[in-house]
Amino acid sequence: MITCYLRYVIDPYKANEFEHYARLWIPLVERLGGTHHGYFLPHEGANNIALALLSFPSLADYETYRQKMADDAECQSAFAYAEETRCILSYERSFMRPIF
Repeated sequence: MITCYLRYVIDPYKANEFEHYARLWIPLVERLGGTHHGYFLPHEGANNIALALLSFPSLADYETYRQKMADDAECQSAFAYAEETRCILSYERSFMRPIF
């Protein structure tokens, strides 16, 4: 199993828009073969950092997900929403191996 860790720098004045974006993605990831562990939005402390965790059986399965995502109209619409609202200032992606 591989878990994708996404760290977002968001516009704190557009936290509601980011939350809408996050809610769009959870079912999309699930539909395209991943397990979404949720988004984590600012509450106390830094008001501009959000996180997401999603898992796949392997890195190859993640790459398949990325290919499906590129061809999926709902995914492209979600990306367009983030771009239009400019709720995401930047993000970084890392891959981790969970230990249970």
